[in-house]
This record gives sequence, C-alpha cells and structure tokens, in this order.
Amino acid sequence: MQFFGGSEISPAPSAPTGSGNNAHMMYIFNRNGVCLLYREWNRPLRTLNAQQDHKLMFGLLFSLKSFTAKMDPTSVEKGNLGVPQLPGQGCSFHSFRTNTYKLSFMESPSGIKIILVTHPKTGDLQEPLKYVYNLYVEYVVKNPLYVPGTPIRCDLFNTALDQYARSLA
Repeated sequence: MQFFGGSEISPAPSAPTGSGNNAHMMYIFNRNGVCLLYREWNRPLRTLNAQQDHKLMFGLLFSLKSFTAKMDPTSVEKGNLGVPQLPGQGCSFHSFRTNTYKLSFMESPSGIKIILVTHPKTGDLQEPLKYVYNLYVEYVVKNPLYVPGTPIRCDLFNTALDQYARSLA
C-alpha cells in the first residue's frame, strides 16, 4: 500500500507554473540522515565535497523542522529546540525561497525526506514531491534486491527520476 495514492504510480503531475522551472538538485534522506540519493541537473558551482554537502543539507532540515515546531503559534507544548521530532509531529515547513533558488521539502510517515532545489520562481512542488515518493516506493522499496539504508542504485528509478526532472525544465 502506498502512502500517497493507489497501488499504481499515478500519472506525473504537470510541471509547476512560473517561469524558469528547472530542477537543480534532489536529495533523498532516510530517517537517520543517510543520503540515499543525490542527483544534480543544473548546479554550476560546487563549493563542498559530497559528504559535507549532504551533512549540511540534513542539518539544515533538522534545524528548520525544530525551529518551525518551536515557533508554532497554535501548539501549547513547544518542546526543546533541537530535539528530534517524529514525522508528522508538530508544525512543519514545505519550502523556502532565496533570490537564487527555492528549496522544497516533503517527509513521509516513515521518515524519508525528499528535497528538491529549483529555480526561485517555481510554484508549489508538493504534488511533484509526492510523485517522486511514489516512484521511490514502486522502484526502490518494492525491489527485493534493495537493502534498506543503502544508497539507491536502481536504474529504473534513476531513469524515471531524470525524465521527470527534465519535464520540470
């Protein structure tokens, strides 16, 4: 059973509206912070090695989740800043935008975190992120050869992901 949708992969959602809709990078992390997949399509400047980049991105997500939960005006119980939260617990964020990029984020109930970095004028990406999660479930989780917690090396998943990322361009 899939979390987002039926038993088959639903058709790919249309590309978000706005000019310059191109995907720059995508990360998929498990609940322990292990980077299962990193893809880049349009990243002209590299400043960190891959391992530092992954740690920095996961740290940013951890901090933003903690901060948004702590600042939630509707919650009585605030908890301590920096304490890990379970998926779906507390207030969460979906994206933030700078003058050079937009970072969109989705976390599944199992703790899988999908991050997509795109052009700053890209619209809402929650449906495309759910679609990527469905691809992950169909091609990776249901693959009997995949060992959970290891980097994703599924050619079908990578091909489907690349085709979808090109459709965002």
